[in-house]
Amino acid sequence: MTIRNYCYLLTDPVQKRACFSHYFPMAIFLCICFLVGTPYIINYKKITSEYGTGRLVLKRNSSLCENHGKPSGSETLPQGIISRTSNLEMQPMEYSLSSSSRKGKVEASKSLLAIAVGIKQKKIVNEIVKKFYASNFAVMLFHYDGAVDEWRDLDWSDSVLHVSAINQTKWWFAKRFLHPDIVAEYNYIFLWDEDLGVENFHPERYISIIEKEGLEISQPALDASKSQVHYQITARVRRGKVHRRTYKFSGGGRCYKNSTAPPCTGWVEMMAPVFSREAWRCVWHMVQNDLIHAWGLDTKLGYCAQGDRTKNVGVVDSEYIVHKGIPSLGGDSKSTTETTNHNSLSDASDASSTVCALLQMP
Repeated sequence: MTIRNYCYLLTDPVQKRACFSHYFPMAIFLCICFLVGTPYIINYKKITSEYGTGRLVLKRNSSLCENHGKPSGSETLPQGIISRTSNLEMQPMEYSLSSSSRKGKVEASKSLLAIAVGIKQKKIVNEIVKKFYASNFAVMLFHYDGAVDEWRDLDWSDSVLHVSAINQTKWWFAKRFLHPDIVAEYNYIFLWDEDLGVENFHPERYISIIEKEGLEISQPALDASKSQVHYQITARVRRGKVHRRTYKFSGGGRCYKNSTAPPCTGWVEMMAPVFSREAWRCVWHMVQNDLIHAWGLDTKLGYCAQGDRTKNVGVVDSEYIVHKGIPSLGGDSKSTTETTNHNSLSDASDASSTVCALLQMP
């Protein structure tokens, strides 16, 4: 029974008026409370809802913070189990605590030598690898002729990595087997041709020089009296340890002290480049999947100099090599017809022109 009905049931007019006068102010008060309180109740529900949403967002952000810095695809893994990089070091199949402790005493390789090789240059490659292997380099051979077993008589053969693919250049191999995450543990990557004389080259001294000079991209100078020198900047300068530019005051392609771009400064040739870890990560992304001989790529290395290319790219004169210029990666020119050679060079030139056009794009 409502208050109103109760009041109407009263028969005495005096009691009826008293009833209405007593409960009417209470009804008015309740109406006012309802009108005033409703917005607060709605706002409270909104705040509660927002608080719940906020907790959800905070929880989600907390999850994002926990996953921050994790490699893509590893977000669900515990932080302690994630191994971000790899290397090219060989591991024994039989694991034991004793072998593990012995391994820990052996200094890990700090730099990598990678060469595309053919069996015809076995003698030259042997001299190169012996020097680098003795300097605690990791070594990787890219066999473009498929002849792998023929190298097994060399002392170091079982201690280096062999990768084989018929008629592929070192840039094809490098793009596929030297991903920056795979070689991230190496300070420097030497990506060399096979026809280089290293009688006057010492890997450890070379690294010491480029570290001191701050060279992110470099190459050993060429002994001009014994080498095929295609570009003046690569020729050895006898009066110093390093040079970063060349000078040419007559003819085409002049180079002066204030020159800031190739062919005067900021690049090296591609027969014996040396990249820092950071520079290689950049260069790897610039190497196209169908790159053949890297024609034109050398002049674009300044993009990856990690700063001023006129300072961070240079040629080391005190540790120099001989570029023998031996035809390779396709066998003897005598073994193919003139037409085949012409077509192959034409195709390679067309492909390289396409790459150069891509590199010119902003």
